[in-house]
Amino acid sequence: MSEIQTLLDERQIVRRLSRFARVLDRKKWSELSDVFAHNLTFNYGLGEEIGIDALERNMRRYLDRCGPTQHLIGSMIVDIDGDHATSRAYVQARHQRQDDPVGAIFDSTGEYVDRWLRQAEGWRIVRRDALWFLHAGDPDVISADSAGLG
Repeated sequence: MSEIQTLLDERQIVRRLSRFARVLDRKKWSELSDVFAHNLTFNYGLGEEIGIDALERNMRRYLDRCGPTQHLIGSMIVDIDGDHATSRAYVQARHQRQDDPVGAIFDSTGEYVDRWLRQAEGWRIVRRDALWFLHAGDPDVISADSAGLG
């Protein structure tokens, strides 16, 4: 594979990670398939789950409960190996209480470790592990049980 193709692949993966943040913040659940394979496996800290429908349920469980969010994804490292890739990216997620623009917030920081596969429609995540480092603020902003997601 040429260096140019490797750079183009890396750029597409970085753009898809950025797109994921915007999908979450706009709560455009139907666009999750722009980033994830339909048969992905994932673990957001609550155990292994399979499929894009399970991913959407997981996202909605927390983010439909809160108001505005901002997911910042950065410090990305992408390694390309033919039609497979691995990325590691830090995530910082801010969540605000619904209908309370000056109210409580809940922050999560961690890292997304993703495995990618080149598909006909482009690169898609086939495996995600979310590793949470820190939570701060009021966990009731996203959930009455504060076990999970950022």
